Amino acid sequence: MRDEQIGTQLRALRTASGRTVASVAADAGLSVPYIANLENGRGNPTVKALRSLAVALGTDLRIELGKPDAAPTAPVPPELARLGRTRRFRATVATAAEGLGQDPQEFSARLLGAASLLAPVLGQDLSEPDWWRLLDAILLISAHRST
Repeated sequence: MRDEQIGTQLRALRTASGRTVASVAADAGLSVPYIANLENGRGNPTVKALRSLAVALGTDLRIELGKPDAAPTAPVPPELARLGRTRRFRATVATAAEGLGQDPQEFSARLLGAASLLAPVLGQDLSEPDWWRLLDAILLISAHRST
């Protein structure tokens, strides 16, 4: 995993849980600038720091060695990050995750990571109404799954 992928994943998990950098830093026993640098793809975190962040974010730390993962990543756009901190977003994602039989926090983090890839594909930043239309579509799909 590349450094920027770690940062993207950390930001997605933090945003998905509606947390600020400061609250995660306090729970992890790390500094705000340290976490901000990690989220921006800078720094070289220790396993101990990553474990502390995982605990603070309510998730597990998994370290794997193997062939490079070709999965693309992109930074979470600011508009999407703001949206991810709202109560409405968390409720919508929880409903969609329930409909899909998935853990809401994990689903939220994966959703934010995948949604972050849309702006570069479309060649433009998406606005808040655009993100809500996308979430509404995901909610409809989760509620009316084909079996």
